[in-house]
Amino acid sequence: MNHKKIRKYRIPLKAGRWAKRHIVSPASHVLSKLKPLNPFRYLKIIDWYIIRKFIGTYFFAIALIISISIVFDVNENLAKFTQYHAPLRAIVMDYYMNFVPYFANLFSPLFVFIAVIFFTSKLASNSEIISMLAAGISFKRLMRPYMISAALISMLNFYLGSYVIPKGNVVKQNFETIYKNKKKNTSAENVQLQVGKGIIASIQHYDNTVKRGYGFNLYKFENKKLVSHMTAQEIQYDTISDARYHWKASSWRIREMKGLRENITSGMRVDTMIMMEPTDLIFSKGQQETFTTPQLRQYISKQIDRGSSNVVQYEVEFHKRIASSFASFILTTIGASLSSRKRKGGMGLYLGIGLALSFGYIMLQTVSATFAINANTPPMLAAWVPNIIFAIVAYFCYRQAPN
Repeated sequence: MNHKKIRKYRIPLKAGRWAKRHIVSPASHVLSKLKPLNPFRYLKIIDWYIIRKFIGTYFFAIALIISISIVFDVNENLAKFTQYHAPLRAIVMDYYMNFVPYFANLFSPLFVFIAVIFFTSKLASNSEIISMLAAGISFKRLMRPYMISAALISMLNFYLGSYVIPKGNVVKQNFETIYKNKKKNTSAENVQLQVGKGIIASIQHYDNTVKRGYGFNLYKFENKKLVSHMTAQEIQYDTISDARYHWKASSWRIREMKGLRENITSGMRVDTMIMMEPTDLIFSKGQQETFTTPQLRQYISKQIDRGSSNVVQYEVEFHKRIASSFASFILTTIGASLSSRKRKGGMGLYLGIGLALSFGYIMLQTVSATFAINANTPPMLAAWVPNIIFAIVAYFCYRQAPN
């Protein structure tokens, strides 16, 4: 036997035996370095067990409560659907297919709380929580799968609330206008807004059905002095134009002031570009819920630049979408801390506390939003007040949790 050839592929061990040399490829070396970045590496069997319980109970609670809500809604609106001859396909696809995600996302804090309390109380009553703590798992470590589940739910809620539900609300509101309420704000009176730096537009009456305004005025100021004034008997938005902000003015007149001189031009019809659109002139109830988050941010920025006062409700909606995403973490902490102790009487007490706190959170959201709109409260503060208050409650409950 040629020992020189064997030594090329074997290395001596302490026991004197020979073993094959482990050859590491460059790709395997890189993968070994990236292994600590794999998030699934830190999830154990107990983590997957709690995550499955949490997510499964969460969606079960949604399916149960939304099913009951649909039954009550059908019972309430069936007469109107019949009266206005709403087709079955429109009722199912346009109304209820958008009804379900809207209310599921709206009451998501309630579903999270119910899910956490329901399955955690079940674990505690079966002495599973006690066994975990007795095996050396701290309550802090036990909260890891809860927080992972809350993060997944938060990301889902933010995506639905920012991109999916606003588009569905447009379809849902159009259905309600045709087959349910038969009411839609299609006109505006005495509209005034800033369409550019130092440029103010006003319309005495605007009809959104035909995209036409009457009694139009356009003022241009430089250094707080009026330098141009345009009037038009009618102004029509060009819906077929490729360019935005394209308007057609009828029976127009322009006065240009240059010092003590004044130049007047007039005509019967002229095409002009004015930095405003029909959506800037008509404000309908719940309009902020039909904008995706990027559209909402753009709309708020545009309205602030124009000096519009009707922007608070849009700012509240924008901040509320972000703040609501963090509610899952807060309410999960409260629910797990309350229901992880084994007590006599089952989960009835915890379920009652959970429902009370969840409805309290939703009510506080509504009250703070109303204060922001009507009492000049900062929109960002109004959106985050429920989270701040309930975060304090969550910290107190966590400190009292079993160790």
